[in-house]
Amino acid sequence: MSALVSVPSAAVGEAPLLPPALTALKLTLVDGVAEVELHRPEKSNAMNRAMWGELRATFRYLDALPAARVVVLSGAGKNFTAGIDLEMLMGIGGRQTESCPGRMREALRLTVFDLQDVISSLDACRKPVLAAIHGACVGGGVDLVTAADMRYCSADASFVVKEIDLGLVADVGTLQRLPKVIGDGMARELAYTARPVGGAEAKEIGLVNRCYPSREALLDGVRGLARQIASKSPLATRGTKEMIRYTRDHSVADSLNMMAIWNAALLMSEDLTEAFQAVKERRPANFRD
Repeated sequence: MSALVSVPSAAVGEAPLLPPALTALKLTLVDGVAEVELHRPEKSNAMNRAMWGELRATFRYLDALPAARVVVLSGAGKNFTAGIDLEMLMGIGGRQTESCPGRMREALRLTVFDLQDVISSLDACRKPVLAAIHGACVGGGVDLVTAADMRYCSADASFVVKEIDLGLVADVGTLQRLPKVIGDGMARELAYTARPVGGAEAKEIGLVNRCYPSREALLDGVRGLARQIASKSPLATRGTKEMIRYTRDHSVADSLNMMAIWNAALLMSEDLTEAFQAVKERRPANFRD
């Protein structure tokens, strides 16, 4: 198990919140910043079955863990990820043993839903997720990072929507999220051609917020940004992510209505008082988890 998280003590009568057992990920938590590292460097962090399950368990755990205020997602070794593990991909069809064609296809459909749910766990996590991408980010890796709140890369990064070259339609999130990140036309170009996009172009087309000259500079920059976010009101940060997600999928009028509901319920908080008091006293605010 690679989980290296200090778990807060549970309240009286409550079960402790335990980190998931991990073999394909590494998880650390320091000063409100959780770092999730894809940890199969010898396989270019190819996303095998263990990694898929651990990603969902980890992001659900971090969503529930008050001490985690922001998440940094990165990859060990030379690449962020080579995408879905090919042995796992080829084995998906082989596991469909139902003799009835209808039931077999229903089972395959549920498998796809399950993989989609793994990717959506990043988007559903109430804490901001910052993806730090270096080297190759292929196929399922693009699905993964487009579900993050923000993306940053090093100059050696290479993004490839690879599925078309394998005779597949990208099916776990890229085609749904990428157009909202870089626009419809560019998303279509990348999905139809599977051409690589380097770090500089990724910044130019808006796929990433910033491109750093090296992996070391990338991690330093993203960790610094994560610490800055972690210093803000956790309640307001979670609310901001919730409102941005809601607005993405709803009309302006519906989103303004939801914003008013959220404020009516949660505006008056300890965090609001502390923020105003900190400004008055000219000191950094100190928010509890």
